Amino acid sequence: MGNLMGSWRYKEPSTVEECDSTWETDSESDEPQPGEEDSGISESISPTDSGKCAEQLVSPQQFDDSQESTAKMKRSFYAAKDLYKYRHNYPNYKEPRQSEYRNLRFYMNKIPLVPDGIYIEEILNKWRGDYEKLEHNHTYIQWLFPLREQGLNFYAQELTQVEIKEFQSTREAKRRFLLAYTVMLDFFGIALLDKSGNVTRASNWQDRFQHLNESQHNYLRITRILKSLGELGLESFKPPLVRLLLEEALVQGTLPNMLHSALEYFVFTLRDRAQRRTLLRFAQLHYRPPESFLWGPPRRRRAGVARGTASVKPAAQQEKSGAKSRAAPEDAGKGLVSPEKEGVRGEAEEEEEEEEEEEGSLGASKVQKREEHSVGTRSPSATPERPRAGRGEGKEQADMEELMDSTPL
Repeated sequence: MGNLMGSWRYKEPSTVEECDSTWETDSESDEPQPGEEDSGISESISPTDSGKCAEQLVSPQQFDDSQESTAKMKRSFYAAKDLYKYRHNYPNYKEPRQSEYRNLRFYMNKIPLVPDGIYIEEILNKWRGDYEKLEHNHTYIQWLFPLREQGLNFYAQELTQVEIKEFQSTREAKRRFLLAYTVMLDFFGIALLDKSGNVTRASNWQDRFQHLNESQHNYLRITRILKSLGELGLESFKPPLVRLLLEEALVQGTLPNMLHSALEYFVFTLRDRAQRRTLLRFAQLHYRPPESFLWGPPRRRRAGVARGTASVKPAAQQEKSGAKSRAAPEDAGKGLVSPEKEGVRGEAEEEEEEEEEEEGSLGASKVQKREEHSVGTRSPSATPERPRAGRGEGKEQADMEELMDSTPL
């Protein structure tokens, strides 16, 4: 009955705005709502129809500085809806009653991946550093990073809720999953630094970044990897990786072709709103041209202006006006405007400022700029600062420290 009521309450989003709750409450301390963007495990889930095209993403849009090009850019509703369903645990669908645990059995080295007949231990021990094989084989990624949605390899089985719980409680499976993650990071030119998921450039980053910038089908793989990290208990590993990729694309200029995928897909795999905001503010600070940034807060009219009522001056403006009105009489002949004229000019300035505020984006305000500058920049070779994690991370961190003690990086 609970699942039936949950399905009845679900409303299919029809716009990008309905899919994106990132700026719904502009506070760094807000928590995900129960049953929305939290643990990744829900009461009613199923891969049916939710992601059959999840890897068939459009090619990243190429950016140029012309106004004609930037005017035509817009966010992808397909991407927004796909990631909305992922973050909300595939609502309104039912998972299969029985699970064969094929993903868990594969990670326990009991069955090979299909159709190639390769066991997980062979991939972990023999494929690391074999970049040609990792690049051109297209059947292993769905087995290494399973999801609750169908990928391009239809022999791979989707995860189920019960399998996710069993996987997360199986030490050997989690150890191999972490090693598989490091194999793919090395393929991309990235190294895992520690038990918290922080990453940096690998020693071979120049060659690998050049390849990654040109081989854009790997962006689909990164999206899948990020989703799978969240499904299998490593949600906290996602922000450091996305932060590094944004920095390389926006600041260092080593992965410019990845920029659109990073902003349209990678960021929105994060279930925590505050973490998404932090990354988007960093991106907005470095994005060029700044007026073409599509992922910031939505434009909003002030409540007073929208209702046709008089607006309240900002505190700084009130203080400035008060200072003028307190000017000494002897200053009246030194370029100051008479009180009557000052009042007229003040009204004109207020109207002009209101119009500018209506046309401008909240992301361009002074408050926003201060927040963005507070994010700061770091050298890509330094340990990335870890964004704030969501609920339940303490237990996850303790489990990961125990797991990593026996897992070489």
